[in-house]
Amino acid sequence: MGSLHVGMSVVATDVGGGFSIGLGGLGFLMGIAGSWMLFTGLIGAWLAAVVLIPRVFEVLGKKKLFTFPQLFGHFFDKKTALLAGIISAIGYVGFTASQLLAGAKLASASFIDLNLTTALIIMGVIAVVYTVMGGLKAVIYTDTIQWIILISGLVFIGIPLGYKSIGGMEAIRETVSPDFLSLGNVTWQQLVNWAITIIPIWFVGMTLYQRIYATRGKKDAQKAWFIAGIFEWPIMAFMGVLLGLFSRVALDQGMFAYMDYHTYSDMDAEMGLPLLLRSILPVGLMGLMMSAYFSAIMSTADSCLMAASGNLQTDVFGKYLNKSDDQKSLLRNSQILTLVIGVLALLLASAMENVLELMLYSYAFMVSGLFIPVLAAFFVKKANPHAAFWSMLTGGTVTLALTACECPLPYGLDANIFGILSSLLVFLVLHQFLPEKNTAPKMDWH
Repeated sequence: MGSLHVGMSVVATDVGGGFSIGLGGLGFLMGIAGSWMLFTGLIGAWLAAVVLIPRVFEVLGKKKLFTFPQLFGHFFDKKTALLAGIISAIGYVGFTASQLLAGAKLASASFIDLNLTTALIIMGVIAVVYTVMGGLKAVIYTDTIQWIILISGLVFIGIPLGYKSIGGMEAIRETVSPDFLSLGNVTWQQLVNWAITIIPIWFVGMTLYQRIYATRGKKDAQKAWFIAGIFEWPIMAFMGVLLGLFSRVALDQGMFAYMDYHTYSDMDAEMGLPLLLRSILPVGLMGLMMSAYFSAIMSTADSCLMAASGNLQTDVFGKYLNKSDDQKSLLRNSQILTLVIGVLALLLASAMENVLELMLYSYAFMVSGLFIPVLAAFFVKKANPHAAFWSMLTGGTVTLALTACECPLPYGLDANIFGILSSLLVFLVLHQFLPEKNTAPKMDWH
């Protein structure tokens, strides 16, 4: 695949509808400073282009790889690769759930008689069927189309009509406090939490490795990642938070009173953007704008479903499911796994309320478990497989435990930070005191 298609696919998968709805929620709560969240996406994409991609292609010169955990099998051992596959699959189930929830919120806000549960079921069925029918090449091409639809909808419909409907800059300044128009309306804790959660995902995301493997070569992959970074920030970041800001102004102006929303405490911040679009757009343009957002949601949901399915089929249950070389049998197994994962994601989405929170939880779980081992794989000579395994297990467990207990953490920092630090500590101790030559077996991925 060429760099433009891959770059568009990367940003469509990463930002997608979930982040679009989540950014709208941030714009509603804090104004344009919410755009800093995706600045970490720009940093992560460009760091990965410069630091990670050349290392990956060194391995690709020797091996033909299909999943991210296969790298752990190459550098460490089968046991470490298995654990990486499990962590990655669980994380992507959560991320898929966040996309379904985003679509359900958008649909239920757009159609008054459609409740959130029904909308969630509809989104789940469509996303699963769509993904079962396609492959990675289809996903990448459709991602490009879906991303163009989203950008066009925001640039030519959502932002100009939203700006005009609320009364322009004069009305914005009269309605919200000056903080909402300041890039400084953010705490250092928020910046650190976003950075430590989002930047490392560019080093451990299964969907990203799939696209690295799909490019024609190192230079094409790097160019694709540079393209993706620019689209993340400033382009998508500011468009998302601006629409969220417009929705906050619209609420204060009484535009949502017909839905019994009178103050910001009455409603979910992430419902502001879809309610704004529903309130200001005529029927035809509303349909185009909804298609833009649903396209973005599908572009992420299908990639995450495929990533989780690939992890389970190749890395977790590979020796049981891939005994036969029959392509029809392999495809059928993949479709069954995709269906099961889709049902699990749907159940998880039904238990959650906040899209951005669910996405960041999924990111944090993957990052805290996988980030230190992947750095060790590429940059530590003869890294100890036992150290990688236990650091992976420790990082993910600490993050989950701290998140589940809802304990107050020092300085308001994210649990993911402590998960990564514990993973690093375990790796350093075991690597130092259990020196062992890396004897990872030469694994034939066919």
